[in-house]
Amino acid sequence: MTQRPAAAPDAASAPFQIRGTSFTLLALKIVDPRDQTFFVKLQETLSLAPGFYSKAPIILDLSLLTAVAPVDMAGFCAALRDLGLVPVGIQGATAAWEEESTRAGLAVFPAGRAAEAQSVRGRAKPLPSPKARLVTDPVRSGQQVYAADGDLIVTAAVSRGAELLAEGNIHVYGPLRGRAVAGLGGDRSVRIFCRHLDADLVSIGGFYMVSEQMDPTLIGKPVQIRLVEDRLVFDPL
Repeated sequence: MTQRPAAAPDAASAPFQIRGTSFTLLALKIVDPRDQTFFVKLQETLSLAPGFYSKAPIILDLSLLTAVAPVDMAGFCAALRDLGLVPVGIQGATAAWEEESTRAGLAVFPAGRAAEAQSVRGRAKPLPSPKARLVTDPVRSGQQVYAADGDLIVTAAVSRGAELLAEGNIHVYGPLRGRAVAGLGGDRSVRIFCRHLDADLVSIGGFYMVSEQMDPTLIGKPVQIRLVEDRLVFDPL
């Protein structure tokens, strides 16, 4: 007697559903996990946009550590969680790092393609990228606006307590107050353009400057901000 295959469970009555989905995850490229200042410097970077990084799932990019012995990944991830990050997996790892990471409960992701530079070093990218995000309403205190994979263009005022975040350039055609963080993914070639500088903080590629450090003669003036050899430079427009 031929045995009939078991019937598939009724999806409507099942206590779960498995579906494909797509998310954009941040990647933290690890250069030296044994550096004594690693978490101090990371905290400084996270503090530039605390609302954006809080409870953010991240992938640890270990592609630079192929010749380095693994560290205690359980302890390393615990320290990341203490900073508000949520490590979920790794990529670009050797077999030894993978073994240590899976013991720490991390997933293994395929290596991502390196991002190609969108502008030549030392030259401005004068026009927005095709993926630019346009914001025409005022950005009020407590609001956070993020442009993934491109530029952020704001044609209205940005209030104190607001945050502008972009993987690419930031363009503000009204007063720029609050915080502006460009090159969020580490692109050091991007720039910040504004018609009225009055920001609490500006940052490009992880390097930042607060209002007290800015040239007072440029406050209220149109400027472009760029990164030159780990130093933010303000050019009048």
